[in-house]
Amino acid sequence: MKKTIIIVDDHTLFAQSLQGLVNSLQEYEVIKVLKNGQELVDYFKANNKGPDILLLDIRMPVMDGISTMIWLKENFPEQKTLALTMELDEEIIIKMIKFGCRGYLLKDINPEEFLYALECVWADGYYYSEEIAQILDHPSNRNYGDLTAREVEFLNLACSEKTYKEVAEVMNLSPKTIDGYRESLFEKLQVKNRVGMVLFAVKHKIVSL
Repeated sequence: MKKTIIIVDDHTLFAQSLQGLVNSLQEYEVIKVLKNGQELVDYFKANNKGPDILLLDIRMPVMDGISTMIWLKENFPEQKTLALTMELDEEIIIKMIKFGCRGYLLKDINPEEFLYALECVWADGYYYSEEIAQILDHPSNRNYGDLTAREVEFLNLACSEKTYKEVAEVMNLSPKTIDGYRESLFEKLQVKNRVGMVLFAVKHKIVSL
């Protein structure tokens, strides 16, 4: 039995092309193409079965990706969802992860990596870039069990929408000290940026969002 996918994207040409790509894959099929989050909400409210994987655009009229993720988190928190975006926006990615998104795809992704992303979400629950995936494949290399209480506090705040300057103010620390926490965590978790840190923290349940 093929794994089912619903595409939610207001760009008709892109959505149709994506549908064709998915349907060309042996193990997947698109069961519905919707134009915005509200159509997805209506779909679920009509007691339709959710897909194995939801491909969700972020910038849409009526109900955008972030609003849709908030609704899914409240109503269908187990729904496996991958975000689609035209740009790599750290703030948006962190928001999407915060509300339960399992990862993100750029719309210029090549078909091989797209299939890899679907397989990651299906098997592991999350999709990471190749850089992050290589790190997460070897959990013994991580020292997240050695995090201090203040590092965990910083990590929770870093997973919010706060800037590093705002994190420093909340923790009553200087920006220089916050930079030290950030670099220490990058080294301990073996990630290279804030998005990688957030993805790692969410997957390993180090933080509670």
